[in-house]
Amino acid sequence: MKSPLNKLFLTVMLLSSSVALHAQDKKKSNDYYIKGQQHFASADYEDAINDFTLAIEADSNNYNAWIRRGFTKSLIKDFDGELNDYTTVIKREPTHLWAYISRASAKIRRSEFKEAIVDCNKAISINPKEAEAYNNRGFAKKGLGDKEGACDDWNQSKKLGNAEAKIILKNNYCK
Repeated sequence: MKSPLNKLFLTVMLLSSSVALHAQDKKKSNDYYIKGQQHFASADYEDAINDFTLAIEADSNNYNAWIRRGFTKSLIKDFDGELNDYTTVIKREPTHLWAYISRASAKIRRSEFKEAIVDCNKAISINPKEAEAYNNRGFAKKGLGDKEGACDDWNQSKKLGNAEAKIILKNNYCK
């Protein structure tokens, strides 16, 4: 019969080894993520996707790998895969700002403007000072024919420091 002290020791040992394995998984995930970024920078998108996938397999909470893999999928025209990656992050981490911003961009490219606005609004509720959320919402509003609303959002994006917004405002004849 095991004593309570032996049970406690065994529990502590199991927890310690679990923590050590998790740290190894995070390091391995980060290493694959860095390799994926290098492949991405070289426009080697298939290898980048493979490395981001390995990063996710090593640590499914590596949301940067999910986001980068999604964006990389968009470059090879795997738009459904892109959207699935962003949606997976949102399901796992409902306050992940960049998952909403990225998914809104994907929806704008798919002409799903109303759905993109929903994602932009959620991103703005998470961080009202994120210029890119206003920028995207402006494009979604433009897609719906709401020029005034689009211009308002691009002006807000500009106020928040988005240098691109100044060009967008000029190109869209906003005041």
